[in-house]
Amino acid sequence: MAHPKIVETEDQLEVIVRSAKSVAVIGMKGEAEPDVPAFEIPRVVQARGLRVIPVNPKLETALGEKAHPSLAAIGGGFDTVNVFRKSEAVPQIADEVLALSEAHRPKVVWLQTGIRNDAAAEKLAAAGITVVQDRCLGVYASRYLKKPFV
Repeated sequence: MAHPKIVETEDQLEVIVRSAKSVAVIGMKGEAEPDVPAFEIPRVVQARGLRVIPVNPKLETALGEKAHPSLAAIGGGFDTVNVFRKSEAVPQIADEVLALSEAHRPKVVWLQTGIRNDAAAEKLAAAGITVVQDRCLGVYASRYLKKPFV
């Protein structure tokens, strides 16, 4: 049986999305690539009222926010990490999350559709971090955050 911090139910997903305030997006793309999911989905999430913090060493800014090369470079202030990287990169991302001080760790690590790594999810869950795997944050933000698009 999966760890209770590994989310599978609609009710749990709704609670996560409704309680989120800011999302650090690892692997986010910028305005130069407007049609890729790693830009489109954060744009939808931002339009629904959440702060989006780009995490990509190749970006300077995206969606009006300063981009950061890593989670540690942000210095806190985000409650959710949204991952747009291959499943093989998730263990390294989990280690990066766990290397953050307790005060700066996110409550949730959300792996986008098609991204799953059960071992990394278990490691994060064991540390008290809620994990969502293989789900689109944009879909759930659109479903549960009724703010109209701008």
